[in-house]
Amino acid sequence: MGLNVVEIKPGKTSQEELRRLRSRPLVAIFILFGGIAALLISVAASISFGAADINFKTVWTGVLHFNPDDTSHQIIQQLRMPRAIAAALVGAFLAVSGAIMQGMTRNPLASPSLMGVTAGSAFTIAIAFAFFPGTSHVGLMIWSFAGAGLGACLVFIVGSLSKGSLTPVKLALAGSAVTALLHSISSAIAIHLDVAQDISFWYAGGVAGTKWISIKLMLPVAVIGLCLAFILSRSITILSLGEDIAKGLGQRTVLVKVLGTIVVLLLTGAAVSVAGSVGFIGLVIPHITRFLVGVDYRLILPCAAVLGALLLVLADLGARMINPPFETPVGAITAIIGVPFFLYLARRERGGL
Repeated sequence: MGLNVVEIKPGKTSQEELRRLRSRPLVAIFILFGGIAALLISVAASISFGAADINFKTVWTGVLHFNPDDTSHQIIQQLRMPRAIAAALVGAFLAVSGAIMQGMTRNPLASPSLMGVTAGSAFTIAIAFAFFPGTSHVGLMIWSFAGAGLGACLVFIVGSLSKGSLTPVKLALAGSAVTALLHSISSAIAIHLDVAQDISFWYAGGVAGTKWISIKLMLPVAVIGLCLAFILSRSITILSLGEDIAKGLGQRTVLVKVLGTIVVLLLTGAAVSVAGSVGFIGLVIPHITRFLVGVDYRLILPCAAVLGALLLVLADLGARMINPPFETPVGAITAIIGVPFFLYLARRERGGL
């Protein structure tokens, strides 16, 4: 069954739907190969530049022929490699999560940071720090998964309390309210129980100090979450055209939404457990990807993963280069890009109400 479903629409809108469904596989191939090449170069630059600059030849040697007695090799292997890899994985996770959320809900404002998912993860991590000190990396990831689900549920509950249907703007407002509430409670917990220093990292967002153990825990999530996302990509494409159309084509919409939600919670929970609250990647990257490759999620999801990884690696590199030797929070870098984009989308959606 192909994606040429415009025939079931009234004739007046068929041309518009046809334009929406047109995909650009050649552009997607260019983005994948070009983006992966740019990502490898960016990772190499991320490993090379920092408080102690290391030339690319030493980076190459340190990666392939590690010498434990060489200080530069120790910096490469123990500090910068896991940091760069974590940035790439977190960026890919958030971008794919945002694309799935936007496709399933048909809400252009949907993203993990705006729909309460990221705030929920950070909230439960704050609880873990305050009441369960010494929680392992695996434990923090589990807490983060649970918080992601909590945040998403609260947003949909709050959004459903208003009259009428859940419009994109209503969901965005509910997400903002729930995010502010969870942040406030987390801050109160942090101050009252004296864990503010531990929690401040999660709200600033960043991959500094990431260890190999975090990478090892993220890899199974990457395999399971991203593979399931790519398996669902065709169904999400059909679902993004509207639930009535999807049902008419025999799509099991409830199952697709449940599996898609599980993917979002897995990817976002893992990302927040490692990098904290890094916002707007899940909002900006899916829109850029759709603009470039069309609305076929079989193309959107892999391209979004590559572009999201590239953006966060570059943002992390920029965070170190803006005010050396001090580091700017990565969340501030992504917010500079994301906030104007969000305001543009919110204004456009408001105009369409």
